[in-house]
Amino acid sequence: MTLTASPSHTLTGNITVPGDKSISHRALILGTLAVGTTHVSGLLEGEDVLATAEAMRALGATVTRTGEGSWEITGVGVGGLSEPRTALDFGNSGTGARLIMGLVAGHPITATFVGDASLSKRPMGRVITPLTEMGASFHAREGGRMPLTVTGAAVALPITYPLPVASAQVKSAVLLAGLNAPGQTTVIEPHPTRDHTERMLRAFGAEVSVEAGPQEVTVIRVTGQSELTPSDVVVPADPSSAAFPIVAALITPGSDITVTGVMMNPHRIGLYTTLIEMGGNIEILNERDASGEPVADLRVRSSALKGIEVPLDRAPSMIDEYPVLAVAAAHAEGTTVMRGAAELRVKESDRVAATVAGLRTNGIEVEEFDDGMAITGTNGQIPGGGHVLTQMDHRIAMSFLTMGFGAAAPVTIDEGEMIATSFPDYVSLMRGLGANLLSEANS
Repeated sequence: MTLTASPSHTLTGNITVPGDKSISHRALILGTLAVGTTHVSGLLEGEDVLATAEAMRALGATVTRTGEGSWEITGVGVGGLSEPRTALDFGNSGTGARLIMGLVAGHPITATFVGDASLSKRPMGRVITPLTEMGASFHAREGGRMPLTVTGAAVALPITYPLPVASAQVKSAVLLAGLNAPGQTTVIEPHPTRDHTERMLRAFGAEVSVEAGPQEVTVIRVTGQSELTPSDVVVPADPSSAAFPIVAALITPGSDITVTGVMMNPHRIGLYTTLIEMGGNIEILNERDASGEPVADLRVRSSALKGIEVPLDRAPSMIDEYPVLAVAAAHAEGTTVMRGAAELRVKESDRVAATVAGLRTNGIEVEEFDDGMAITGTNGQIPGGGHVLTQMDHRIAMSFLTMGFGAAAPVTIDEGEMIATSFPDYVSLMRGLGANLLSEANS
């Protein structure tokens, strides 16, 4: 399905974007490890999260959809996972695959992990290394790639693991494996990363400590082999999904939208901090708490943006939003420098290369670095008119559709079906705001 975004006069309205994907994955996983029934509302019902739900069923949990976004998980307890009868299929979900590798690695069972062509290209070695230290064994394709088979430890070993690079997924995989290890499992991260796992572990009754070390080092410890208790989880709106209508409103003349209930976790709002520094008119309203996570409503109006140099230490808090930030930078006056994003090379696609190519095909001057790019803005005069190759990456797809709403000429993406992995209602939601978005089936 090709999608074409054409210049839109204004975007207006109040919307709620889908539930946060990171929270949705973790609610299903920790609900499986709790004794009793966990209730979840606002769960993201995209393909990635549904793959995790199916994996939890295969590992022994009872997972039931009770209404739109409402789910119940009756868990089996820490140590109670069943060996799955068939391979666990994660589709395009790197988060689901890596976190559940940690879960399986801490239990004496064997499971095979498979995914689509894109996920099968993504390296899993940085997860395999610490989980092997904990006693699990892996049989993987060259480079630690899927399909792979994990045999969990007979008795998982608690370890102290300094992360070679800041990664919330690796941290979470080790902590999940540590839940079934005797004693304390410790992760030392060189820079702070998103802390959803630690927050939710506490909500489920796990014994978790987080201590600040010298400079930016953080030490996280979890005590294993304790019983988790069910929790009622309210999933806030995903700040990564909210980024697309928010940037669209900033660059589309006359726009005024409000996005409700967006998660404002300090480790996830680097994009919004950056957009405000660029001159974006973003009001943070009605700040409140939902299941241990800060949330707020965001009112966004079209703005004249200025190019900036994005601080390097902000990269972990906005790593998924670099492609859509590049669109905002193309709209801005002056040059925007974005670095510290080498991890984007091994996402669903090489997001640095895909973003640079998409910018150039739409008339934007950009310099590519190993870990990012420098974009020469157009002062609100994006040429557009390009046909963007998404590399089957949902964030590349939505980023360049965003560009089309504020460009002089339409922007077309070659494939839009993968958007359903994270934002199933994207097309209808954007049309509801007034966006000019045309879909056409590929022959």
